Amino acid sequence: MKKILVLHGVNLNMFGRRNPDHYGTITLDEINSQLKNLADELGLSLECFQTNHEGEMVEKIHNAHLEKIDAVIVNAGAWTHYSYALQDALAILEVPIVEVHMSHIHTREQFRHYSVVAPIAKGQITGFGADSYLLGLRAAWGLIKDLK
Repeated sequence: MKKILVLHGVNLNMFGRRNPDHYGTITLDEINSQLKNLADELGLSLECFQTNHEGEMVEKIHNAHLEKIDAVIVNAGAWTHYSYALQDALAILEVPIVEVHMSHIHTREQFRHYSVVAPIAKGQITGFGADSYLLGLRAAWGLIKDLK
């Protein structure tokens, strides 16, 4: 069974309570539940991880490399725009990385237009609310489904 890791970055545990104009009212637990349902439908093993501590995120990525995860979906939150530590850790992985964002980062504040994750990701899905995650999971599955 293919294994996919979903990484939720800084402040994303506040979905449902933080800035509903950009993120809606869905909670992170609800997003994870939707992801797990879709993963079951696609025959995937899925792990979701959220932290507000950059070092913990880096350690999780290192472990994903050791555990031979097949793909990663990442919404790094604000780390997207400046965390070269996160970029370096993700670059260790030799699997597809799909970057997702609930809000359309390219229509928001200027600093959000740049992503340090984008250069190492297979693609970026942005602006579709919680569906960005589901689209990201489908994209990751499409990239790995035929791999042995």
